[in-house]
Amino acid sequence: MSMDPGTAALRDFERQALAHMDAAYNLAFWLVRERADAEDVVQDAYLRAFRAFATVTGDDIKPWLLTIVRNVAYRWLSVRKRRTNVIPLDSVLPNADRDEAGPVFEIASDAPSAEDMLLGRADQALVHRALDRLPPAFRETIILREMEELSYRDIARITEAPIGTVMSRLARARDQLKEELTELIAKETRNAL
Repeated sequence: MSMDPGTAALRDFERQALAHMDAAYNLAFWLVRERADAEDVVQDAYLRAFRAFATVTGDDIKPWLLTIVRNVAYRWLSVRKRRTNVIPLDSVLPNADRDEAGPVFEIASDAPSAEDMLLGRADQALVHRALDRLPPAFRETIILREMEELSYRDIARITEAPIGTVMSRLARARDQLKEELTELIAKETRNAL
């Protein structure tokens, strides 16, 4: 019994593309900065990717897929800008809304304490706020390199920029991120006093 070619293509796509769903959402979120919008971008990008899947060559589809996500996100931002003529600059951070009801007494473990987790979340929120202040070209480059751990070559393919430009953007993004973090920490320190 032979498998329908459409079913085989769907299975191949699922096997290769779904493994990169978190990376696709992460990039979309940092570009459009709204959860629901990022989900829409990823859904549209995956639909487009599936339609063009037969044209993919090579074993690693992550750069190809993230290129589609990036293009869809920028197209979405362009349409939104035309509709409203304003792109909101409010930082939208993923909420950690979890109801974790545990036992009243807990056994000691090597897991981080509640205090450590709270401090970690505060640090993460601070980094997210600083990232949100970066220009889009810097933000996407640092997200692709530091969070998605892509090579310079893959980032160059995704952003359609020369590798030298990617390296320059990354260095400038890191410097600006450091400045933004320094400013935010100083501001929080002043407010705490």
